[in-house]
Amino acid sequence: MERMAWKGRIKPGKKAEYVRRHNEIWPEMVEVLKAAGICNYSIFCCGEELFGYYECEKGVAFAEKTQAESPVVQRWNDYMQDVLELEMDPVTGAQPKLEPVFRLD
Repeated sequence: MERMAWKGRIKPGKKAEYVRRHNEIWPEMVEVLKAAGICNYSIFCCGEELFGYYECEKGVAFAEKTQAESPVVQRWNDYMQDVLELEMDPVTGAQPKLEPVFRLD
């Protein structure tokens, strides 16, 4: 199973709204994530900094492709623009991968 980690930033004063939107995540967005093989997905926050982590049952490349081709993901990204700052990789359409440097199993 491949792992994926990403980082982002909540726009100033928008943390409560960011959390609210994730507490009310669209069922169709959850369906896309699951279809992409994404599981064990967590997002952590420190101030306005975000760190996301998930595991990819079908591989990171498959997860990226599935998300990049999904109109639901595009609508979600548009919906989140006013509360979230993310760099997106122009090749994959996903957040740039963080480089793994340590792992303890």
